[in-house]
Amino acid sequence: MPIIITPTGQACGAVVTGLDLSQPLSPQTVAELRQAWLKHLVLSFPEQRLADDDLERFTLYFGPFGQDPFIKPIAGREHVIAIRRDAGETSSLFAESWHSDWSFQRTPPAGTCLYGITIPPHGGDTLFANQQLAWREMPRELRQRIEGLTAIHSAMGGYAPDGLYGEQDKAAGRSMAIEPSDAARDTCLHPLVRPHPETGEMGLFSCLGYIVGIDGMAQDEAIALLGELHGWQTREEFIYRHAWQPGTLVMWDNRSVLHCATGGYEGYDRLLHRTTIGAAAVAA
Repeated sequence: MPIIITPTGQACGAVVTGLDLSQPLSPQTVAELRQAWLKHLVLSFPEQRLADDDLERFTLYFGPFGQDPFIKPIAGREHVIAIRRDAGETSSLFAESWHSDWSFQRTPPAGTCLYGITIPPHGGDTLFANQQLAWREMPRELRQRIEGLTAIHSAMGGYAPDGLYGEQDKAAGRSMAIEPSDAARDTCLHPLVRPHPETGEMGLFSCLGYIVGIDGMAQDEAIALLGELHGWQTREEFIYRHAWQPGTLVMWDNRSVLHCATGGYEGYDRLLHRTTIGAAAVAA
């Protein structure tokens, strides 16, 4: 059966059919998928039946495993984490703010793979915002204000002991295996606008979810600018909304899109398994 790649018709994303990802893929197929990934930024593969071995094998087609801090992997695995919410859980929704995964790392991951296992009958969509399109469409005045700026990234707001997922949240009984740490207070610098390392396409990188300031700028001025930028980055015309089904694998390019979780499935269990596609180290 030939591979069929069908664009979503939204700001990014495509659906891939004609593949059984529980079986090894040929180098030619992997190359075709990489090109589709770079073009569409988000790929979904419906109606798959994957074990964790299959998920890990698929991830390694596109790069080494990335490092997943602050979340303990599932039992028996080093590189698979569970994105889980139990039916009766009352803690805040995980990953509800816009972000690019682990942008606070010196070499952030190239991509993320997420496989739906237990999916509620409604709610729980994942939103993706195309940051290459956001840059292309950005008004000149805003462009001029952010060009050349360097953002300060940190996980402190989420994963420090006093953060959103910190000790108080852990004591409340969150189902995910989050491990807060003072290491989350570390910071790292990345340009607000940068070229994609594979395509050269310019795009905005990350968002208020992990950006805590702008290098060399007063904090009140930086937060005001970042808030304005956040409003532009997440405009409706830049967004693809992914509705989950059991057995769907989604992979996205953290270098090109932001994403966030949505709720609306209270009273239902939800479980997905996630891996991270690492990126080559950037020379100092």
